[in-house]
Amino acid sequence: MGELLEVRGGVQLPARREDVELRTSDGLTLVGELALPLEREPVATLVTLHPLPTHGGFMDSHVLRKAAGRLPALADLAVLRFNTRGTSSPRGTSEGSFGDGVTESEDVAAAMDLVAARGLPHPWLVGWSFGTELALKYGREHPIDGIILLSPPLRRTTPAELSEWSSADIPVIAVIPEFDDYLRPEQAAEKFASVPHASVIPIEGGKHLWVGETQVRQVLTEIVRAVNPAALPLPTEYDDAEAAER
Repeated sequence: MGELLEVRGGVQLPARREDVELRTSDGLTLVGELALPLEREPVATLVTLHPLPTHGGFMDSHVLRKAAGRLPALADLAVLRFNTRGTSSPRGTSEGSFGDGVTESEDVAAAMDLVAARGLPHPWLVGWSFGTELALKYGREHPIDGIILLSPPLRRTTPAELSEWSSADIPVIAVIPEFDDYLRPEQAAEKFASVPHASVIPIEGGKHLWVGETQVRQVLTEIVRAVNPAALPLPTEYDDAEAAER
């Protein structure tokens, strides 16, 4: 038996992690990281899209970082994180400049190109805040198994763009904090009514930034429930001597 580690905070469980670069069709290089299960092939892939970079969002935004730190080991998932154009993190700075959700269509495409090139299975787009706008605006252009929307503000996504998902034969899952700053559960139910098969999941006590271990666990549980429900419930302890705090 190895070290018994409590899975919380910034814990990083064992995984195969590699720095990656994404190439966009308009000539930019984006920096990112791919995390894979340590000893098995992934059963599905999370392509994560971070919050608004002009308000501090980047590939290390905490829910996405914790997904990459935990879910390859706990749920056999591959997790791709990257900085959209003009965004910086400790991994580096992606080329280009913020495109207000327009030119970032090329960034989503570059991420999906990497998924295809690496043969990563069953990709899901997982957006948080601004990242949900990218998933909703551009996800239908790509071969994905579904989209998961964390705290969607629905500010850049038009009603017409949202309603187009009604014809998409894949899951649309919106995880809505009770006390969200932009879109609360009752409003979300009204907005997503144009997508009859969408699942609107309210999180009691949740806030837009999902601060605190309880909220993080709820979000990660909903992601895994959609993508690999056989891995639930997610354990709160992990037995591995090599696991370490980031």
